Amino acid sequence: QVQLVESGGGLVQPGGSLRLSCAASGSVFSINAGSWYRQAPGKERELVAEIIPGGRTNYADSVKGRCTISKDNAKNTVYLQMNSLKPEDTAVYYCNTQVYDLGRRLYDVWGQGTQVTVSS
Repeated sequence: QVQLVESGGGLVQPGGSLRLSCAASGSVFSINAGSWYRQAPGKERELVAEIIPGGRTNYADSVKGRCTISKDNAKNTVYLQMNSLKPEDTAVYYCNTQVYDLGRRLYDVWGQGTQVTVSS
């Protein structure tokens, strides 16, 4: 059994920064790939950033230059560093990871979501 626990969301003023964390726990061997999505009220869920096997990263045009996705293999954690936040970044952010368990089975797991609100 593998679970994801997200943290780091909150209320921040425009121009501020937040770092979201997504920690895999349970029978985890390693994280193969990780992504962050977000969903604003009345809008569809959209991909914000992803880190794929080998370490290559991809970003939505709306966050390029402001966000950095990274992965700590020792901690089985995926991060999203967000800088220069704008009100339009307000959304629930979801982590999605591909995780190998101790039996080397690959799972696609979603976090519970964390609220990010950018407002003065």
